[in-house]
Amino acid sequence: MTRRSDNVTKGVERAPMRSLFYAMGYTEEELSRPLIGVVSAHSEIVPGHMHLDKITEAVKAGVRMAGGTPIMVPAIGVCDGIAMGHVGMKYSLPSRELIADSVESMALAHQFDGLVLVPNCDKIVPGMLMGALRIDIPTVVCSGGPMMSGLVGGQEVSLSKIFEAVGARKANIIDDAGLLEYEQNVCPGCGSCSGMYTANSMNCLCEAIGIALPGNGTIPAVHSGRIMLAKHAGMAIMDMVEKGITARQIVNLKSVINALACDMALGCSSNTVLHLLAIAKEAGVPLSMNVFSEVSERTPNLCHLAPAGDTHMHDFNRAGGIQAVLAELAKKDLIDTSALTVTGKTVGENIQGKCIKGPEIRPIDEPFSETGGIAVLWGNIAPEGAVVKRSAVAPEMLKHEGRARVFDSEDDAIQAIYDGQIVDGDVVVIRYEGPKGGPGMREMLNPTSALAGMKLDKTVALITDGRFSGASRGASIGHVSPEAASDGPICLIEEGDTIAIDIPAGKLDVLVSDEVLAARRAALVKPEPKVKSGWLARYAKMVTSASQGAVMKDC
Repeated sequence: MTRRSDNVTKGVERAPMRSLFYAMGYTEEELSRPLIGVVSAHSEIVPGHMHLDKITEAVKAGVRMAGGTPIMVPAIGVCDGIAMGHVGMKYSLPSRELIADSVESMALAHQFDGLVLVPNCDKIVPGMLMGALRIDIPTVVCSGGPMMSGLVGGQEVSLSKIFEAVGARKANIIDDAGLLEYEQNVCPGCGSCSGMYTANSMNCLCEAIGIALPGNGTIPAVHSGRIMLAKHAGMAIMDMVEKGITARQIVNLKSVINALACDMALGCSSNTVLHLLAIAKEAGVPLSMNVFSEVSERTPNLCHLAPAGDTHMHDFNRAGGIQAVLAELAKKDLIDTSALTVTGKTVGENIQGKCIKGPEIRPIDEPFSETGGIAVLWGNIAPEGAVVKRSAVAPEMLKHEGRARVFDSEDDAIQAIYDGQIVDGDVVVIRYEGPKGGPGMREMLNPTSALAGMKLDKTVALITDGRFSGASRGASIGHVSPEAASDGPICLIEEGDTIAIDIPAGKLDVLVSDEVLAARRAALVKPEPKVKSGWLARYAKMVTSASQGAVMKDC
C-alpha cells in the first residue's frame, strides 16, 4: 500500500530526507511504518495545556502499540482567561486561523499519514480540526480534559465565579479577603476550565461529531481514564490509516447536524456557532445561521452546567456524558445514528446501552426547555443574525425593552459599569468590536461578569458585534451581524434609543423608524481602525462576518 509518507521515506531520491530523520535518531524500522503527526499544544501559559506533554506521550504510546511511528509537532495556544480584558483578547479568535494554517503546513510539509490532535482550550480545538479537514487525512482529536471544579464556602465553583467576584468587589458586596478566596480556589489545577465554557463545549462537540473517541469531552484531566483515552486515540488513528478513513468521511453534513443537536441539548458556549460554521466550511458542508435556528427549535435543552447552573464537567461525566445525551436525543430521532465515528463504529453502535446516570442530564421527556440552549435572533439591528446562550438567560430577561447605553469599545463599557453608570433596565451596546472592527472579535466576559457580580444580570442586557465567553451568563447577545465596522445597523444606534429583545420569538430590534435610521446613516462618520499595523491589520482586511464563522475570505 502506498503511503503519503513514502514521499519522504522511500526510494533513492529520498535519501537526503532519510538522513535528516536519522539525525534525529529515527531508525530504519520506524521509517518503514506509517508516520503519525501528534500535534501538541503543550505550553506553560495555559492551564488546559500544562499537562498535554503527558497526554501526548500517551498518544505516542498508543501509536507505537498499533505499529506506527509517532512524531510530535507543536501548536500555539492563547489562554483566553489571561488574555481577557486587554489587547491580548484581540489575538484569541484570530489565532484559530494561525493554528489551522500551522497544522496544514506541518502535515503537508512532512507528509504525515495521519494526525492525532492534542488541544484543550478555546480556539485551539477548532483551529487544529480546521487544518486537518482542509487537507483531509486520517485524524483523531484527543483533548486534555476538563479541570476539576474549585471549592469556595463549601460550594463548587469555576472560572466564571472569579470574574463575577470582581464585579461584587467593585460593588462592595464582598471585601478583599473574599475576592482573594475566590482568586486562589476557583481553578485548582490542570485542564480546561470546568464549566460548559467554549473549550469544554468544543471538546464535547468533537465527540458528538465523531472525530474524537467517547469520553473526549468529559473525562477529567486528572483521571487515569484520560491517559487511557489518549492511548486508545493513538491506536484508533492507526486503524483509520489502515482503512483509509479520512477526516471528511467523519465530518460531513449528518455528523455536523448531530453536533448541532448536541450543542442545543448541552447549552454550549455561543462561540460554538463561530467554530461549527468554520469547521463546516473546511469540511465542504453547507451550514448557515438558519440551520442553527432550525435545529434549536426542535431540540430540547437537557443540561444546565455552569454558568447556566451549579454543576460542572466532572459531574456531567459521572452522569453519563456525551454518549448519554446522544442516546436521549436518539430516542426522538434528533440525531443520525448511522454517522461514522473514529471508533470505526457508527454513533448508534457507540451509544448502545448508554443511559443517564445522574441528575445533570435530564431525560428527553423532562427537559429544561423544549428548545435548544442557543438561540439566533434577527431584526433591524441584526439582519444577518445575532446569537445568545438562551439556557443561561434568566426567565425575566427572555423578553426585555430598555434604554440603549452605547459604547464604541469594551473598555469604555466596562469602565461605565464599574463606575455605577449602568442601572436596572438598561441595554448596554458595545460595537466596533467585531472580527473586522475589533479587530479580533474580543470576548466580553469582563462586562457580563461585572453585571452578574453587581446583581444586574437579571435586569440589564448587553448586545455587541463582539462575542461572549462561554463563562458569560445573562441576556448577553453577541455576533451581531453585519458588524459596525462593515456598516451594520448596530452602528446607527444612539444613546437613549429603545432596544426590544424577544428571545423566544428570535427578535432583536431598535425601536426607531427606517427613515430615522436612513438619516443617521447619511450623517455617519466612521471611526479610524483601531489597529493599523501587524498581522491583526491584515486579519481585519481578510476576515468575514461572524455570521459566516469569521473565517478568512477565499482567495
